[in-house]
Amino acid sequence: MNRKTIRDLAHRALALAVAGGTLWAVAVTAGSTTASESAAALRAALPVKALKWELGDLRQEDALSPATVLALSQSPLLVSARSAVAELWSSEREEQPSPDTHREEIVTRPVEETPLEAPAAPDNGVAARTLVPTSTEGYTVWGKVYISNSTDHAIPLTELDAPFAAELTGEEGPQVLILHSHGSEAYTPAEDDGIVWSGDHRTTDSRYNVVQVGEEIAGVLSRAGISVLHDRTLYDYPNYTGAYDRSLAAIRTYQAQYPSLRFILDVHRDAIEDGQGNEYKVVSAVGEETAAQMTLVMGSDGSGLEHPDWMENLKLAAALQQDILTEFSTLMRPILLRNSRYNQHVSAGALLLEVGAAGNSPEEAALAGRLFAERMVEVLTARSK
Repeated sequence: MNRKTIRDLAHRALALAVAGGTLWAVAVTAGSTTASESAAALRAALPVKALKWELGDLRQEDALSPATVLALSQSPLLVSARSAVAELWSSEREEQPSPDTHREEIVTRPVEETPLEAPAAPDNGVAARTLVPTSTEGYTVWGKVYISNSTDHAIPLTELDAPFAAELTGEEGPQVLILHSHGSEAYTPAEDDGIVWSGDHRTTDSRYNVVQVGEEIAGVLSRAGISVLHDRTLYDYPNYTGAYDRSLAAIRTYQAQYPSLRFILDVHRDAIEDGQGNEYKVVSAVGEETAAQMTLVMGSDGSGLEHPDWMENLKLAAALQQDILTEFSTLMRPILLRNSRYNQHVSAGALLLEVGAAGNSPEEAALAGRLFAERMVEVLTARSK
């Protein structure tokens, strides 16, 4: 083989390497909209990819971690049984979720189920109900706020009277991070114009999933002068398992890059059925329109995992809920206080917001997101004065 041929082959190999690196970078940064977001995504993904390169594991798609691959590589027998190990690993992860895993379930009892006619809202064929508590039994009640507490912690009402710790500051940089641990969670449009579903009421199409709700919230906050970072990454796609771990890594990266961040808002949607398994949407009348009802899901240290600021998170949630219900009496369902952390240990200003249910229309969810953001502006601005 002559030198010219060798040079040609080397150039081709280099071109292929550059092309492969470019395609990988595009895939990693697909959910980013700014150069800083793209850089953060690359920094988070590059160490793992480098380790997989070293292990010769770049083309495997079985979701085994690099540490697991390294352990398997020590035995030819385990390497040959890799597919079986991956299947067993996946099944165990699904059967035994970590204490920090959030599961969609109907948890608010008792409720009053009130059919609501909504002539101004797009009819998507799903029955509408407005869910409100009918009794204080089983709840901690603070003003207009009902808290469904499934932890062993008592909630001192005097604590809720005190100001929450997180507040806006005058420093430069984003103050609020909006993200979606389960970003593919979607709604039911009135018309199907070719939407591609990736699962049961899940899609990567941001016109119909919770990413669009995050966009609505970010828009309201930004127009009010609050600097916002909206991460549109789908941490639950293509693999649902481990979504909270992946979103937590992203949050830590953003916090390191933007020390100005004070509030972390993880936006989801619920999935609700009646006793016969029939899906319905939850709505609140807002003038001539209907908005999706919302739920704040708050974590604690009840699972045994460290979460020193859970009460500060709850105080923030209660303050927001009190304000919103003063303006819109049925827009918020009771706050849910749970043993899992839902990544809320990262900040004293962390919240998980479920906007509507799978049966709600995208328009109902978008309106709810805007209303929530408008009241959030008022509450945070008042706290920072």
